[in-house]
Amino acid sequence: MKVVYPICCGVDVHKSFLVATLITSQGITPHYSKKRFSTFNNSILQFKQWLLDNNCFDVCMESTGKYWIPIFNLLEDSIRITIANPKWVKAVKGNKDDTKDSKWIGDLFRLGLVPGSYIPEKPIRILREYTRYRSKLISCKSSEKNRFQNAFTVCNVALDAVVSDMFGKSATSITDYLISSDSFDPEYCSSLLQRSLKKKADTVVESIQGYQMTKEQKERIQLVRSHLNFIQQSIAELDVKLDKMVEPYESAIKFLCTIPGVGRASAITIISEIGTDMSQFANSKRLCCWAGLTPSNNESAGKKKSVRITRAGVYLKPALVQVAHAAVKSTESPYYKIKYERICKRRGKKRAIIAIARMILTAIYYMFTTGEVFNPSDLYKIDMPQRMQENQQEKAVKQAIKLLTSLGIMQAPAIPVA
Repeated sequence: MKVVYPICCGVDVHKSFLVATLITSQGITPHYSKKRFSTFNNSILQFKQWLLDNNCFDVCMESTGKYWIPIFNLLEDSIRITIANPKWVKAVKGNKDDTKDSKWIGDLFRLGLVPGSYIPEKPIRILREYTRYRSKLISCKSSEKNRFQNAFTVCNVALDAVVSDMFGKSATSITDYLISSDSFDPEYCSSLLQRSLKKKADTVVESIQGYQMTKEQKERIQLVRSHLNFIQQSIAELDVKLDKMVEPYESAIKFLCTIPGVGRASAITIISEIGTDMSQFANSKRLCCWAGLTPSNNESAGKKKSVRITRAGVYLKPALVQVAHAAVKSTESPYYKIKYERICKRRGKKRAIIAIARMILTAIYYMFTTGEVFNPSDLYKIDMPQRMQENQQEKAVKQAIKLLTSLGIMQAPAIPVA
Protein backbone atom coordinates (compact mmCIF):
# COMPACT_ATOMS: atom_id res chain seq x y z
CA MET A 1 0.00 0.00 0.00
CA LYS A 2 1.10 3.58 -0.64
CA VAL A 3 2.59 5.47 2.29
CA VAL A 4 0.67 8.73 2.68
CA TYR A 5 2.54 10.11 5.72
CA PRO A 6 6.28 9.20 5.75
CA ILE A 7 6.65 10.79 9.20
CA CYS A 8 3.65 10.60 11.52
CA CYS A 9 2.63 9.76 15.07
CA GLY A 10 -0.12 7.60 16.54
CA VAL A 11 -1.36 8.56 20.01
CA ASP A 12 -3.35 6.48 22.47
CA VAL A 13 -4.95 8.94 24.90
CA HIS A 14 -6.06 8.22 28.47
CA LYS A 15 -7.15 10.39 31.38
CA SER A 16 -3.77 10.72 33.11
CA PHE A 17 -1.29 9.77 30.38
CA LEU A 18 -0.80 9.26 26.66
CA VAL A 19 1.33 6.82 24.71
CA ALA A 20 2.81 8.09 21.43
CA THR A 21 4.43 6.03 18.67
CA LEU A 22 6.50 8.06 16.20
CA ILE A 23 6.84 6.38 12.79
CA THR A 24 9.57 7.39 10.34
CA SER A 25 9.98 5.66 7.00
CA GLN A 26 13.42 4.60 5.83
CA GLY A 27 12.58 3.42 2.34
CA ILE A 28 9.80 0.87 2.73
CA THR A 29 10.64 -0.26 6.27
CA PRO A 30 9.09 1.89 9.04
CA HIS A 31 11.04 2.77 12.16
CA TYR A 32 9.14 3.09 15.46
CA SER A 33 9.94 5.27 18.46
CA LYS A 34 7.64 5.08 21.49
CA LYS A 35 7.26 7.43 24.45
CA ARG A 36 4.83 7.99 27.30
CA PHE A 37 3.77 11.44 28.52
CA SER A 38 1.50 12.79 31.22
CA THR A 39 -1.64 14.71 30.25
CA PHE A 40 -0.57 17.73 32.34
CA ASN A 41 0.09 20.84 30.26
CA ASN A 42 3.87 20.94 30.77
CA SER A 43 4.14 17.29 29.70
CA ILE A 44 1.95 17.87 26.63
CA LEU A 45 4.25 20.74 25.63
CA GLN A 46 7.21 18.35 25.98
CA PHE A 47 5.36 15.93 23.69
CA LYS A 48 4.85 18.77 21.21
CA GLN A 49 8.53 19.68 21.26
CA TRP A 50 9.46 16.01 20.78
CA LEU A 51 7.31 15.91 17.63
CA LEU A 52 8.81 19.13 16.26
CA ASP A 53 12.36 17.93 16.94
CA ASN A 54 11.64 14.85 14.83
CA ASN A 55 9.99 16.89 12.01
CA CYS A 56 6.62 15.23 12.69
CA PHE A 57 3.71 17.49 11.77
CA ASP A 58 0.98 14.85 11.36
CA VAL A 59 -0.59 13.24 14.42
CA CYS A 60 -3.55 10.86 14.72
CA MET A 61 -5.44 10.03 17.91
CA GLU A 62 -8.85 8.57 18.62
CA SER A 63 -11.61 10.65 20.15
CA THR A 64 -11.63 9.14 23.64
CA GLY A 65 -14.28 11.03 25.61
CA LYS A 66 -13.02 14.57 26.27
CA TYR A 67 -9.43 13.53 27.01
CA TRP A 68 -8.18 14.37 23.51
CA ILE A 69 -9.28 18.04 23.74
CA PRO A 70 -6.46 19.36 26.04
CA ILE A 71 -3.90 17.78 23.72
CA PHE A 72 -5.63 19.20 20.65
CA ASN A 73 -5.72 22.69 22.19
CA LEU A 74 -1.95 22.78 22.71
CA LEU A 75 -0.95 21.14 19.42
CA GLU A 76 -3.35 22.64 16.87
CA ASP A 77 -1.35 25.82 16.22
CA SER A 78 1.68 24.07 14.67
CA ILE A 79 0.73 20.42 14.07
CA ARG A 80 -1.93 18.86 11.81
CA ILE A 81 -4.07 16.64 14.03
CA THR A 82 -6.47 13.96 12.81
CA ILE A 83 -9.14 12.95 15.32
CA ALA A 84 -10.36 9.47 14.44
CA ASN A 85 -13.62 7.78 15.31
CA PRO A 86 -12.79 4.81 17.58
CA LYS A 87 -14.55 2.37 15.24
CA TRP A 88 -11.97 3.12 12.51
CA VAL A 89 -8.91 2.46 14.70
CA LYS A 90 -10.19 -0.25 17.02
CA ALA A 91 -7.64 -3.03 17.52
CA VAL A 92 -8.44 -6.75 17.66
CA LYS A 93 -9.43 -7.94 21.13
CA GLY A 94 -6.95 -10.16 22.94
CA ASN A 95 -3.89 -8.58 21.36
CA LYS A 96 -3.90 -4.99 22.53
CA ASP A 97 -2.41 -2.74 25.18
CA ASP A 98 -1.58 0.97 25.37
CA THR A 99 1.66 0.66 23.39
CA LYS A 100 0.19 -1.65 20.74
CA ASP A 101 -2.85 0.64 20.38
CA SER A 102 -0.71 3.69 19.62
CA LYS A 103 1.34 1.65 17.11
CA TRP A 104 -1.81 0.34 15.43
CA ILE A 105 -3.26 3.87 15.14
CA GLY A 106 0.02 5.12 13.68
CA ASP A 107 0.24 2.25 11.15
CA LEU A 108 -3.29 2.82 9.88
CA PHE A 109 -2.79 6.59 9.70
CA ARG A 110 0.55 6.22 7.91
CA LEU A 111 -1.18 4.40 5.05
CA GLY A 112 -4.08 6.88 4.89
CA LEU A 113 -6.69 4.43 6.18
CA VAL A 114 -8.06 6.67 8.93
CA PRO A 115 -10.75 9.22 7.95
CA GLY A 116 -10.58 12.31 10.15
CA SER A 117 -13.49 13.70 12.12
CA TYR A 118 -14.69 17.28 11.63
CA ILE A 119 -13.27 19.58 14.32
CA PRO A 120 -14.45 23.21 13.96
CA GLU A 121 -12.42 26.28 14.80
CA LYS A 122 -12.16 27.37 18.43
CA PRO A 123 -14.90 30.10 18.43
CA ILE A 124 -17.37 27.55 17.05
CA ARG A 125 -16.25 24.97 19.62
CA ILE A 126 -16.87 27.44 22.45
CA LEU A 127 -20.28 28.34 21.00
CA ARG A 128 -21.03 24.62 20.77
CA GLU A 129 -20.35 24.21 24.50
CA TYR A 130 -23.00 26.83 25.28
CA THR A 131 -25.65 25.47 22.91
CA ARG A 132 -25.14 21.92 24.15
CA TYR A 133 -25.40 23.08 27.75
CA ARG A 134 -28.62 24.89 26.83
CA SER A 135 -30.08 21.69 25.36
CA LYS A 136 -29.23 19.89 28.62
CA LEU A 137 -30.99 22.61 30.62
CA ILE A 138 -34.05 22.32 28.37
CA SER A 139 -34.15 18.57 29.02
CA CYS A 140 -33.74 19.19 32.74
CA LYS A 141 -36.56 21.72 32.61
CA SER A 142 -38.89 19.16 30.98
CA SER A 143 -37.96 16.60 33.62
CA GLU A 144 -38.75 19.01 36.46
CA LYS A 145 -42.10 19.89 34.88
CA ASN A 146 -43.03 16.20 34.70
CA ARG A 147 -41.83 15.74 38.28
CA PHE A 148 -43.98 18.67 39.43
CA GLN A 149 -47.03 17.29 37.63
CA ASN A 150 -46.52 13.76 38.99
CA ALA A 151 -46.24 15.15 42.52
CA PHE A 152 -49.88 16.29 42.30
CA THR A 153 -50.99 13.04 40.65
CA VAL A 154 -49.77 10.94 43.60
CA CYS A 155 -51.69 13.30 45.92
CA ASN A 156 -55.01 12.48 44.18
CA VAL A 157 -55.13 15.77 42.26
CA ALA A 158 -56.22 15.11 38.66
CA LEU A 159 -55.95 18.73 37.55
CA ASP A 160 -53.71 17.80 34.59
CA ALA A 161 -56.62 15.81 33.12
CA VAL A 162 -58.76 18.98 32.92
CA VAL A 163 -56.37 21.82 32.04
CA SER A 164 -54.22 21.73 28.92
CA ASP A 165 -51.22 23.34 30.62
CA MET A 166 -50.31 22.73 34.26
CA PHE A 167 -48.15 25.87 34.16
CA GLY A 168 -50.78 28.26 32.80
CA LYS A 169 -52.15 31.16 34.84
CA SER A 170 -55.23 29.38 36.14
CA ALA A 171 -53.46 26.11 36.93
CA THR A 172 -50.58 27.94 38.64
CA SER A 173 -53.00 29.88 40.84
CA ILE A 174 -54.75 26.67 41.87
CA THR A 175 -51.52 24.76 42.60
CA ASP A 176 -50.23 27.68 44.69
CA TYR A 177 -53.50 27.65 46.63
CA LEU A 178 -53.31 23.88 47.26
CA ILE A 179 -49.71 24.12 48.49
CA SER A 180 -50.25 27.09 50.79
CA SER A 181 -53.70 26.25 52.21
CA ASP A 182 -54.61 23.53 54.72
CA SER A 183 -58.23 23.36 53.58
CA PHE A 184 -60.04 23.37 50.24
CA ASP A 185 -62.74 25.94 49.37
CA PRO A 186 -64.50 25.04 46.06
CA GLU A 187 -65.90 28.56 45.56
CA TYR A 188 -62.51 30.22 46.03
CA CYS A 189 -60.94 27.65 43.72
CA SER A 190 -63.51 28.48 41.02
CA SER A 191 -62.79 32.19 41.39
CA LEU A 192 -59.14 31.57 40.46
CA LEU A 193 -60.08 30.30 36.99
CA GLN A 194 -59.68 32.64 34.00
CA ARG A 195 -61.16 32.95 30.52
CA SER A 196 -62.46 29.76 28.89
CA LEU A 197 -61.55 27.63 31.91
CA LYS A 198 -64.39 29.25 33.87
CA LYS A 199 -66.80 27.06 31.89
CA LYS A 200 -65.09 23.99 33.36
CA ALA A 201 -65.25 25.19 36.95
CA ASP A 202 -67.33 22.21 38.13
CA THR A 203 -64.97 19.72 36.44
CA VAL A 204 -61.90 21.42 37.94
CA VAL A 205 -63.35 21.31 41.44
CA GLU A 206 -64.38 17.68 40.97
CA SER A 207 -60.82 16.74 39.91
CA ILE A 208 -59.41 18.21 43.15
CA GLN A 209 -61.97 17.36 45.82
CA GLY A 210 -60.87 14.60 48.16
CA TYR A 211 -57.15 15.11 47.54
CA GLN A 212 -54.61 13.97 50.12
CA MET A 213 -51.47 16.06 50.57
CA THR A 214 -49.20 15.90 53.61
CA LYS A 215 -46.86 18.63 54.82
CA GLU A 216 -43.80 16.73 53.56
CA GLN A 217 -45.33 16.36 50.10
CA LYS A 218 -46.02 20.09 49.93
CA GLU A 219 -42.42 20.83 50.87
CA ARG A 220 -41.19 18.52 48.11
CA ILE A 221 -43.42 20.26 45.55
CA GLN A 222 -41.99 23.62 46.63
CA LEU A 223 -38.46 22.29 46.18
CA VAL A 224 -39.28 21.08 42.67
CA ARG A 225 -40.82 24.42 41.78
CA SER A 226 -37.86 26.40 43.12
CA HIS A 227 -35.49 24.24 41.10
CA LEU A 228 -37.66 24.73 38.01
CA ASN A 229 -37.56 28.50 38.48
CA PHE A 230 -33.78 28.35 38.85
CA ILE A 231 -33.44 26.40 35.59
CA GLN A 232 -35.68 28.87 33.75
CA GLN A 233 -33.56 31.75 35.06
CA SER A 234 -30.37 29.97 33.97
CA ILE A 235 -31.78 29.46 30.46
CA ALA A 236 -32.69 33.15 30.24
CA GLU A 237 -29.17 34.19 31.29
CA LEU A 238 -27.68 31.72 28.84
CA ASP A 239 -29.79 33.15 26.00
CA VAL A 240 -28.47 36.65 26.74
CA LYS A 241 -24.90 35.32 26.65
CA LEU A 242 -25.56 33.46 23.42
CA ASP A 243 -26.94 36.58 21.73
CA LYS A 244 -23.63 38.34 22.40
CA MET A 245 -21.56 35.38 21.23
CA VAL A 246 -23.38 34.97 17.90
CA GLU A 247 -23.05 38.61 16.82
CA PRO A 248 -20.35 37.71 14.24
CA TYR A 249 -22.75 35.11 12.78
CA GLU A 250 -25.91 37.25 12.59
CA SER A 251 -25.88 37.29 8.79
CA ALA A 252 -25.56 33.49 8.69
CA ILE A 253 -28.42 33.13 11.20
CA LYS A 254 -30.72 35.33 9.10
CA PHE A 255 -29.57 33.34 6.08
CA LEU A 256 -30.68 30.04 7.66
CA CYS A 257 -33.97 31.52 8.84
CA THR A 258 -35.09 31.74 5.18
CA ILE A 259 -35.54 27.95 5.30
CA PRO A 260 -39.09 26.87 6.31
CA GLY A 261 -39.15 25.64 9.92
CA VAL A 262 -35.80 27.15 10.95
CA GLY A 263 -36.00 29.65 13.82
CA ARG A 264 -33.30 31.69 15.48
CA ALA A 265 -32.57 29.14 18.23
CA SER A 266 -32.37 26.30 15.69
CA ALA A 267 -30.09 28.35 13.43
CA ILE A 268 -27.70 29.03 16.34
CA THR A 269 -27.61 25.31 17.19
CA ILE A 270 -26.90 24.34 13.58
CA ILE A 271 -24.08 26.88 13.23
CA SER A 272 -22.55 25.77 16.53
CA GLU A 273 -22.44 22.17 15.28
CA ILE A 274 -21.27 22.53 11.67
CA GLY A 275 -19.95 26.10 11.47
CA THR A 276 -20.26 28.15 8.28
CA ASP A 277 -17.31 26.79 6.29
CA MET A 278 -18.49 23.81 4.25
CA SER A 279 -15.06 23.12 2.78
CA GLN A 280 -14.52 20.76 5.72
CA PHE A 281 -16.94 18.33 4.05
CA ALA A 282 -16.31 16.88 0.59
CA ASN A 283 -20.00 17.04 -0.37
CA SER A 284 -23.47 17.24 1.10
CA LYS A 285 -23.66 13.46 1.46
CA ARG A 286 -20.57 13.48 3.68
CA LEU A 287 -22.16 16.15 5.89
CA CYS A 288 -25.42 14.20 6.17
CA CYS A 289 -23.45 11.06 7.04
CA TRP A 290 -21.55 12.97 9.73
CA ALA A 291 -24.89 14.16 11.15
CA GLY A 292 -26.28 10.61 11.27
CA LEU A 293 -29.04 11.18 8.71
CA THR A 294 -28.01 8.61 6.07
CA PRO A 295 -29.02 4.94 6.09
CA SER A 296 -26.25 2.50 6.89
CA ASN A 297 -24.86 0.25 4.14
CA ASN A 298 -25.11 -3.33 5.41
CA GLU A 299 -25.27 -5.95 2.66
CA SER A 300 -23.89 -9.48 2.52
CA ALA A 301 -24.38 -12.29 -0.01
CA GLY A 302 -26.74 -10.10 -1.99
CA LYS A 303 -29.01 -9.57 0.99
CA LYS A 304 -29.57 -6.16 2.53
CA LYS A 305 -29.70 -6.20 6.30
CA SER A 306 -30.48 -3.34 8.68
CA VAL A 307 -30.34 0.11 7.08
CA ARG A 308 -30.97 2.05 10.28
CA ILE A 309 -29.41 5.48 10.59
CA THR A 310 -26.31 5.75 12.76
CA ARG A 311 -26.10 7.23 16.26
CA ALA A 312 -23.99 10.16 15.07
CA GLY A 313 -25.09 13.78 15.43
CA VAL A 314 -26.29 13.47 19.01
CA TYR A 315 -27.08 17.21 19.22
CA LEU A 316 -27.43 18.19 15.55
CA LYS A 317 -29.83 15.42 14.53
CA PRO A 318 -32.53 16.19 17.17
CA ALA A 319 -32.34 19.89 16.22
CA LEU A 320 -32.83 19.07 12.53
CA VAL A 321 -35.69 16.68 13.29
CA GLN A 322 -37.35 19.44 15.33
CA VAL A 323 -36.90 21.82 12.40
CA ALA A 324 -38.33 19.19 10.04
CA HIS A 325 -41.47 18.81 12.20
CA ALA A 326 -41.98 22.58 12.06
CA ALA A 327 -41.35 22.65 8.29
CA VAL A 328 -43.94 19.99 7.46
CA LYS A 329 -46.55 21.90 9.50
CA SER A 330 -45.82 25.25 7.86
CA THR A 331 -48.77 26.78 6.03
CA GLU A 332 -46.80 29.68 4.54
CA SER A 333 -44.45 27.42 2.57
CA PRO A 334 -45.87 23.93 1.84
CA TYR A 335 -42.68 22.78 0.07
CA TYR A 336 -41.56 20.29 2.72
CA LYS A 337 -45.12 19.47 3.72
CA ILE A 338 -45.94 18.07 0.27
CA LYS A 339 -42.66 16.15 0.10
CA TYR A 340 -43.30 14.71 3.57
CA GLU A 341 -46.79 13.52 2.62
CA ARG A 342 -45.45 11.81 -0.50
CA ILE A 343 -42.68 9.98 1.36
CA CYS A 344 -44.94 9.18 4.31
CA LYS A 345 -47.28 7.12 2.09
CA ARG A 346 -44.42 4.89 0.97
CA ARG A 347 -42.02 4.75 3.91
CA GLY A 348 -43.94 5.80 7.03
CA LYS A 349 -43.83 8.86 9.26
CA LYS A 350 -40.50 8.27 11.01
CA ARG A 351 -38.49 7.65 7.85
CA ALA A 352 -40.26 10.55 6.16
CA ILE A 353 -39.29 13.05 8.87
CA ILE A 354 -35.65 11.85 8.73
CA ALA A 355 -35.75 12.33 4.96
CA ILE A 356 -37.01 15.90 5.40
CA ALA A 357 -34.27 16.59 7.99
CA ARG A 358 -31.67 15.40 5.48
CA MET A 359 -33.18 17.60 2.75
CA ILE A 360 -32.92 20.61 5.07
CA LEU A 361 -29.27 19.83 5.93
CA THR A 362 -28.48 19.40 2.22
CA ALA A 363 -30.07 22.78 1.52
CA ILE A 364 -27.97 24.33 4.32
CA TYR A 365 -24.79 22.86 2.79
CA TYR A 366 -25.46 24.34 -0.65
CA MET A 367 -26.65 27.66 0.78
CA PHE A 368 -23.39 28.11 2.68
CA THR A 369 -21.40 26.87 -0.33
CA THR A 370 -23.02 29.06 -3.00
CA GLY A 371 -24.23 31.98 -0.87
CA GLU A 372 -27.77 31.75 -2.27
CA VAL A 373 -30.93 32.00 -0.15
CA PHE A 374 -33.33 29.09 0.12
CA ASN A 375 -34.61 28.51 -3.41
CA PRO A 376 -34.68 24.81 -4.40
CA SER A 377 -34.72 23.98 -8.11
CA ASP A 378 -38.10 22.23 -7.91
CA LEU A 379 -39.75 24.90 -5.76
CA TYR A 380 -42.04 26.14 -8.54
CA LYS A 381 -43.46 22.64 -8.99
CA ILE A 382 -44.67 22.52 -5.40
CA ASP A 383 -45.05 26.02 -3.99
CA MET A 384 -46.03 27.66 -7.29
CA PRO A 385 -48.18 25.21 -9.31
CA GLN A 386 -49.75 28.09 -11.27
CA ARG A 387 -46.34 29.14 -12.55
CA MET A 388 -45.59 25.52 -13.43
CA GLN A 389 -48.85 25.32 -15.40
CA GLU A 390 -47.99 28.54 -17.27
CA ASN A 391 -44.54 27.17 -18.11
CA GLN A 392 -46.05 23.94 -19.39
CA GLN A 393 -48.54 25.85 -21.56
CA GLU A 394 -45.75 28.06 -22.94
CA LYS A 395 -43.65 25.00 -23.68
CA ALA A 396 -46.58 23.29 -25.47
CA VAL A 397 -47.16 26.37 -27.65
CA LYS A 398 -43.49 26.48 -28.65
CA GLN A 399 -43.54 22.78 -29.57
CA ALA A 400 -46.70 23.25 -31.65
CA ILE A 401 -45.18 26.22 -33.54
CA LYS A 402 -42.00 24.22 -34.19
CA LEU A 403 -44.04 21.26 -35.55
CA LEU A 404 -46.21 23.42 -37.83
CA THR A 405 -43.14 25.25 -39.10
CA SER A 406 -41.36 21.99 -39.96
CA LEU A 407 -44.45 20.79 -41.87
CA GLY A 408 -44.59 24.05 -43.84
CA ILE A 409 -48.05 24.90 -42.57
CA MET A 410 -46.91 28.18 -41.07
CA GLN A 411 -43.86 30.41 -41.19
CA ALA A 412 -41.47 30.75 -38.29
CA PRO A 413 -42.26 33.87 -36.19
CA ALA A 414 -39.94 36.80 -36.76
CA ILE A 415 -37.38 37.40 -34.01
CA PRO A 416 -37.76 40.95 -32.67
CA VAL A 417 -34.69 43.14 -33.05
CA ALA A 418 -33.63 44.94 -29.90
